Amino acid sequence: MSRTTVHVAPPSGAYDVLVGEGLLDDLGSLLAPRSPSRETLVIADSTVASLYLERARTALEIAGFTAGSAVFPAGEAHKNLPTLGGLLEEMAKAQLGRTGTVIALGGGVTGDMAGLAAALYMRGIAYVQVPTTLLSMVDSSVGGKCAVDLAAGKNLAGAFLQPSLVVADTGTLATLDDGVFSDGCAEVIKHAILADPVLFGDLAAKPLSLDDPRERLVSVIARNIDIKRGFVESDEREQGPRKLLNLGHSIGHAVEAASGYALGHGHAISIGLCSITRAAERLGWAEAGSAAAIETVLKRHHLPTSSPFSADELIGYARLDKKCDREGITLAVPECIGFASLRHVGFEEFAHIIALGTGAL
Repeated sequence: MSRTTVHVAPPSGAYDVLVGEGLLDDLGSLLAPRSPSRETLVIADSTVASLYLERARTALEIAGFTAGSAVFPAGEAHKNLPTLGGLLEEMAKAQLGRTGTVIALGGGVTGDMAGLAAALYMRGIAYVQVPTTLLSMVDSSVGGKCAVDLAAGKNLAGAFLQPSLVVADTGTLATLDDGVFSDGCAEVIKHAILADPVLFGDLAAKPLSLDDPRERLVSVIARNIDIKRGFVESDEREQGPRKLLNLGHSIGHAVEAASGYALGHGHAISIGLCSITRAAERLGWAEAGSAAAIETVLKRHHLPTSSPFSADELIGYARLDKKCDREGITLAVPECIGFASLRHVGFEEFAHIIALGTGAL
């Protein structure tokens, strides 16, 4: 059975990311040597709870942990302050102590919610990420960013808190539908554009699939985590190079918001990746042919490449992005497959970039 470990060591504290099939059943034994107490509370959304909550609790209880649970309604629409408040109340009701551990069981929304709840509860307790989607395995479960959405925009209220452990059981991917799996593929492709032209070529030649051998899935997931590890270790608080991980996100988040969060995160990021690369090519910032190559790989992973919203609609949402300052926004710009750079642009130029990228000009 293929299993691997990626060690992540940011300044605030190191932890292991374990990747492999069947790890969920070993959750308790994996956590035991890393936990100061035997108190846990598992947080999951309503969809994942019906699939994996009892299995996770059983694994914890077999290892001697108490395993309470808190379940919230599934979906980005519930990643907000009222839901967060409800989770904090459940933690208090369960009398979870300062040495207790929160278990974030699910996708990116759950990881954000549970991580932020752990950061706030008793001024900060430990939490473990147990991602169950491809997107959360390759991206959101690693790096310590956790947040909720506000009416004004996505992820505007949050904190940095690194998990004490990440347990990514690739067996849970079997219950994903094709659209949710494709969401994760967008982040895989993003990492390849940023830092690994060999991986990009592999994805172009053979798109990632749920039907792939488990060894390939474990290898690709681990490689993506290792790419992100490098950015997190060098710039934990996202003051410099870690901003490159936002490639495709400034426009992608605007697309996601314009859809009322009906469009999956990865689908929106796919549109963002294509838009920023098209604009970069037209401005002479990116190598010719980059946009076509990226579009081809994204399409082969059943992801959209054009925006259903106008440039005028998107700029309003984009200006609410948390990467904006009073003068403009810092964009991650792909220069070629395997390399990107940061550019700070004013809002007028940003609007022009969106128009170029979406074909309005």
